[in-house]
Amino acid sequence: VPVSINIDNGIAAMALAQIAGASAEEIRQAMKTFTGVGRRFDFKIKTDKVVLLSDYAHHPEEIRQSILSLREVFEGRKITTIFQPHLYSRTNDFYREFAESLSLFDEVILTNIYPAREEPIPGVTSQLIYDLIDDKVQKSMCSRAEAVNLIRQRRNEFEVLICLGAGDLDSDVPQITEILREC
Repeated sequence: VPVSINIDNGIAAMALAQIAGASAEEIRQAMKTFTGVGRRFDFKIKTDKVVLLSDYAHHPEEIRQSILSLREVFEGRKITTIFQPHLYSRTNDFYREFAESLSLFDEVILTNIYPAREEPIPGVTSQLIYDLIDDKVQKSMCSRAEAVNLIRQRRNEFEVLICLGAGDLDSDVPQITEILREC
C-alpha cells in the first residue's frame, strides 16, 4: 500500500494493536497481508500506459494528501482528477481550500455537488470552486454523466486519473475502468 500517509496510518495501527494486546507476530502478519482500504488510493488500473484510482477524499486536506502522494508515486506524469464535491454546506465552508488543493493537479474535471442529505444552498455550486482553481490547471466542469462521456471521448489522453469524492461518482468507476481498459 504505497505513499507516506499509509505508512503513518500503518504505524498508528500497529501502535494501537500493541496497546490492545496483539503480539509482535500478529502485528507483523496483519501488516504483511493488509492490501489497503476500498476507495482510499484504490487502484483500478495500473499499467505503464494508464493508471486509474478511486479515492474517497472529500475534504481539502485529504485531496491535498492524495495529490501529493500521486506526485510521489507517479513523478513526471500528467495527473487528472474527476472531483465531485460532497455536500452544499462543506462546499460553502471550504470552496477556497478545495480550489487550492485541486490546483495541485494538472487537470481537474469538476462535477456537480452531491447533496447527500442536504437541500441546495442558494448560490453554492461547484462554480465557486471552479472559479478559484489556478489558471495553469486545465479545467472543465460538467455533470457526472457528462464526465463519463468526456472520459470516453478522451480516453487516450489520460496518464493518471483519480476519481475523488464521497458522493455517487464511485458508481461510475466500473464504467470508467472499462473505457480506459479499451485503450
